[in-house]
Amino acid sequence: MPPATALSTPFSFTLLPLPPPSTKKTPSHLSCIGVTTRSPFTRNYNLNCRRFSVICSAIEKETLVTERPQTFLRESDGIASSSSSSSVRARFEAMIREAQDRVCQAIEVVDGGGRFKEDVWSRPGGGGGISRVLQNGTVWEKAGVNVSVVYGVMPPEAYRAAKAAASNHKPGPIPFFAAGISSVLHPKNPFAPTLHFNYRYFETDAPKDVPGAPRQWWFGGGTDLTPAYIVEEDVRHFHTIQKQACDKFDPTFYPRFKKWCDDYFYIQHRGERRGLGGIFFDDLNDHDQEMLLSFATECANSVIPAYIPIIEKRKDLPFSDRHKEWQQLRRGRYVEFNLVYDRGTTFGLKTGGRIESILVSLPLTARWEYDHKPEEGTEEWKLLDACINPKEWI
Repeated sequence: MPPATALSTPFSFTLLPLPPPSTKKTPSHLSCIGVTTRSPFTRNYNLNCRRFSVICSAIEKETLVTERPQTFLRESDGIASSSSSSSVRARFEAMIREAQDRVCQAIEVVDGGGRFKEDVWSRPGGGGGISRVLQNGTVWEKAGVNVSVVYGVMPPEAYRAAKAAASNHKPGPIPFFAAGISSVLHPKNPFAPTLHFNYRYFETDAPKDVPGAPRQWWFGGGTDLTPAYIVEEDVRHFHTIQKQACDKFDPTFYPRFKKWCDDYFYIQHRGERRGLGGIFFDDLNDHDQEMLLSFATECANSVIPAYIPIIEKRKDLPFSDRHKEWQQLRRGRYVEFNLVYDRGTTFGLKTGGRIESILVSLPLTARWEYDHKPEEGTEEWKLLDACINPKEWI
């Protein structure tokens, strides 16, 4: 969780000590947090609210629609377009929508009773998405599988959130296109691990203050496993499937992206990783665009064989209250990472994205205990040790 003196929102400010009572009337929208109009906080608050409104207007507000369109792309980006980048946009959208259908079908089959609730949304200027969530099923506490195709103009803050690499250039507003699939699957059974996967394609046009600059593109994504208890057979199976997908394209991918995953899902304020890793990559444009599109497709296709066999083995295992409490504590770590460090969450909040879709990754339930430390040598301690000291599983 962020420090008590700061609010974790798309705009940031610090709560200052309250000054002596003011003779001026406090606006009602500030009185609930104890701010008076003579406080310098008020001036900063008003300034940041104006900045927040600019950021949130970077993407048009979505509207729910009753039917799934054939495509969320603008007409100029359609399949008939002769532009190679537009063709990648069309094929990537087709890939993520097919992957969403396959994963949701597999999840419903394993659950045996739960069904996904679907929201389809669009934006007037182009783009939209499909959010699917299954809650309180037989196997799944919460399972979310979202796809989105988004056009907009990024403010500099969002551009820095979207790009991992540091840059000395401070751009102005930047037109962008982004498409992706994102999923988090939280099972009920503490011996069944949580899975996250996300694959995305991003393009930026020339910044408005640098006309004529070349369009940039990159791929990002990954699949990672977050168990509450280590079953080495399961973890080895999961990493083996990730390696097989990577090795089809480049033998350096798996070791490179496995380390990247361990580094990315690091909860700095805890000194530990969120889970037991997998693969993760971002800003990937150092290979041929067609090759990377095929690689992202292969990774998305590997989700079901990497994960569903594990769930089928573990979903019905007996467990105790102690096991469930530990799972809830680890889910607390999941919440901390996603709200404090995750770049996708940060980008969505900074561009005024659809909040229900952005926060679908959070579990229904989580737990925090003061200064909780598992006893050394226990199964809980072994999981924590592996999160602190990443291992080579294959």
